Amino acid sequence: MTVQDIRSFNRFYTNLIGALDYGRHLYAPYTLTESRVLYELAHSPRTDAADLRTELHLDAGYLSRILNKFEQDGLIERAPSERDPRRRRITLTARGREAADLLDERARETVGALLAPVPPEERGRLAEALRTVRAILGADRAPHPEAVVLREPGPGDLGWIVQRNAALYAAEYGWNTAYEGLVARIVADFAEDHDPHLERVWIAELDGRPVGCVMCVRDEAPATARLRLLLVEPDTRGLGIGDRLVRSVIDFARGVGYRDLVLWTNDVLIAARRVYQRHGFVLVAEKPHRSFGKDLVGQDWRLDLRGTPE
Repeated sequence: MTVQDIRSFNRFYTNLIGALDYGRHLYAPYTLTESRVLYELAHSPRTDAADLRTELHLDAGYLSRILNKFEQDGLIERAPSERDPRRRRITLTARGREAADLLDERARETVGALLAPVPPEERGRLAEALRTVRAILGADRAPHPEAVVLREPGPGDLGWIVQRNAALYAAEYGWNTAYEGLVARIVADFAEDHDPHLERVWIAELDGRPVGCVMCVRDEAPATARLRLLLVEPDTRGLGIGDRLVRSVIDFARGVGYRDLVLWTNDVLIAARRVYQRHGFVLVAEKPHRSFGKDLVGQDWRLDLRGTPE
């Protein structure tokens, strides 16, 4: 491997992406940097200017000009940060989220066009090659919490939720395929019939791969939402992903008008229970049961969303 090898690949890939975006519509009417800022704001619900500078390595003055432009165009709103009043929290408006969604849709179409001629049997090899490059060139850098983004599910992500839940719970707790069947039904129900204004799925992504998930769906009780299928991959635990996923559900549920947020879990899931407790959930009921090939104690937890936000 030589410097020339890397430069040659850079030219190849740059030309390839340029050919796919021949009409230069991918980021229009925004620059590449402006599009990156919109992406971060869309996938990081608690963001301030300092976070953006750190994540995107931008000059403070340059970022300030971008944010001023976004505010003038009605794409963002700025308010005092809940974590530190000296900072300004930045959130997308409805118009800003529409712009971010449009850019994301264009990016997906572009990547889809890139992958279209690749035979299905070669796509796994391509994905592994990309992961190898990232691992080797970033070998001296441990994952940072800021590198994790939360996004909506794309094609294949709902299937990933079923597969990873089944595999992880079998490996860590010895649960049988009955649990996989339960997860499959939950995911299928969401895929076939859900209200996007009141129900949502989040995927946590790190280095281009999904590493966590959670769902917020309507419960049978009036004005009540249910948190379901919280999962974090073992090799990314400790980065605060579980907390971010749960916080996203709470913010969403409170924002759309639910009064209560409930969940069902089992006493053996100690780490998940600690996350729920940190966010104010209260244990309201316990009941022994035999499920998934194990004797378990099911637990019902509840959070009153009418209380003061954290």
